Amino acid sequence: MRIEDYALIGDCRTAALVGRNGSIDWLCWPRFDSPACFARLLGGPENGFWRIAPRGGNGSVARRYVPGTLVLETDFETAQGAVTLVDFMPIGGAQSDLVRMVVGRRGRVEMESEGALRFDYGASVPWVTLSEDRKCLRAVAGPDLALLCAPVPLANRDRRTCARFTVGAGETLAFTLTHTASHLEVPKAVDAAKERAATEAFWKDWSARCTVRGARAEPVVRSLITLKALTYAPTGGIVAAPTTSLPEHIGGVRNWDYRYCWLRDATLTLLALMDAGYYDEARAWREWLVRAVAGSPEQMQIMYGIAGERRLPELEVPWLAGYEGSKPVRIGNAASVQLQLDVYGELIDTLYQACKSGVTGYDISWSLQRALLQHLEQVWTRPDAGLWEVRSAPRHFTYSKIMAWVAFDRAVRMVEGFGVQGPVQRWRELRERIHRDVCENGFDRKRNAFVQCYGSHELDASLLLVPITGFLPPDDPRVVSTTEAIRRDLTVDGFVLRYRAHEKADGLPPGEGVFLACSFWLADNLCMQGRWDEANELFQRLVGLANDVGLLAEEYDPLARRQLGNFPQAFSHVALVSTAMNLGERDKPAEQRADKKAA
Repeated sequence: MRIEDYALIGDCRTAALVGRNGSIDWLCWPRFDSPACFARLLGGPENGFWRIAPRGGNGSVARRYVPGTLVLETDFETAQGAVTLVDFMPIGGAQSDLVRMVVGRRGRVEMESEGALRFDYGASVPWVTLSEDRKCLRAVAGPDLALLCAPVPLANRDRRTCARFTVGAGETLAFTLTHTASHLEVPKAVDAAKERAATEAFWKDWSARCTVRGARAEPVVRSLITLKALTYAPTGGIVAAPTTSLPEHIGGVRNWDYRYCWLRDATLTLLALMDAGYYDEARAWREWLVRAVAGSPEQMQIMYGIAGERRLPELEVPWLAGYEGSKPVRIGNAASVQLQLDVYGELIDTLYQACKSGVTGYDISWSLQRALLQHLEQVWTRPDAGLWEVRSAPRHFTYSKIMAWVAFDRAVRMVEGFGVQGPVQRWRELRERIHRDVCENGFDRKRNAFVQCYGSHELDASLLLVPITGFLPPDDPRVVSTTEAIRRDLTVDGFVLRYRAHEKADGLPPGEGVFLACSFWLADNLCMQGRWDEANELFQRLVGLANDVGLLAEEYDPLARRQLGNFPQAFSHVALVSTAMNLGERDKPAEQRADKKAA
């Protein structure tokens, strides 16, 4: 199946991908970054899956989320009748469960459940035992135990677990799968109907708190639910995506593990949550950030594990063939040890925005921020790997320098606005020095645009963030000309590339799709320049790229018309929310828009 043929379910600890054909092809248990027990997404059936569907073919298929929830309903229409498959993961329980309910709507439909549990990314075949009535299966491999409870007898054939059954109109049959550590007691039985009601109530109550109204509310709410689903509830960390190694180019090597938390996502995520009324989640994300980066400033990383883990060694998984042959499949991420100077600005800006909005005070983190700023004073002139985490030689990336400016700018604002103590005059001088440096070395006068790195002539979509950071106003001629250059020379079918990917650009073979977050940034620039109709048109086109249940991956292939990259991607959905908020400014009185811009 294509990437967009999947939908997401989750319990704010981990998540599963459910295909239109009723097959769960990806699930890491018990955490987002745990080894997968269903890994067919990156391999074959032998690597783990669980499919429930009509026998002999699905017929026509339609699906949706129960409005305001993460409860997925897939309708199968066949010549025999009609059934609905309801998939969800209960929230907040002591154990982690997956529930699949088959609901008869018309006629009598012959159904089949077929699956294979394979722990350790599809490598470990568990030892399986069946209960006397053959309705309960226990699977154990090393530290993992899974318990499958079914309403019909189960059978094991060719290392797969199967069941055939018939569902009539008005009948409901529930299957439950529970994971726990193998040394613990057997998990408790799940009351599927009760858990469905509780799960729907949780999500409806959560989504009802969204303060966004109007024509753009539906994609915003779906994006926020997706963002909540990618939150690891015990710590407040938000993973970039629940998957690893979905390719940015089919058959290529740009396959990365995104099941970690990037500092780079912090500011836009925080603002999106706050603007939509989700202050508890914003506060939890901010507190995760402070805990994760605590320590020696020179050891700050650009990403961490969901509990703040620092060691994320990158390994290849040779027994998985890769999505549509896209190898290698990677777990861990070597970018975690790169020097990326922009994250200092993103972190300081996030903490400033949190303080400014009243989400939290500055007292806990200010001493840490001062230490980070002191370190940044020493290293901001160094070349780095940049926003896009290139695997070629370090360079002086323009965006990295701009974010160093942001760090000192927000520090000055903290002193001026909140009365904290710090060497504010030195920070002002550094801010001015970096600003001059960027304007002199990062702007190509022949191209009339800011460029990717000093001495380069290449465009880079990160420079759409120049006015968003406040480095220059949106109507500055250099900003306007950069926006136009990117729109003219760095787009495909109106959507924005990160940069022109070639081997010299980032040390990897060329080829990738347009980057959805960058395309939303272009719409933001158009908003800030007062070009509302153009911005709204681009926003609507981007929303139209979402799949049938409103989910976006990291990238999109305009030629093949399919999504690419890890899925669903938090940053794409955060960017959608941010752009929707910016477009909403048009509906406000002019004086209110001016007030926000000044702030």
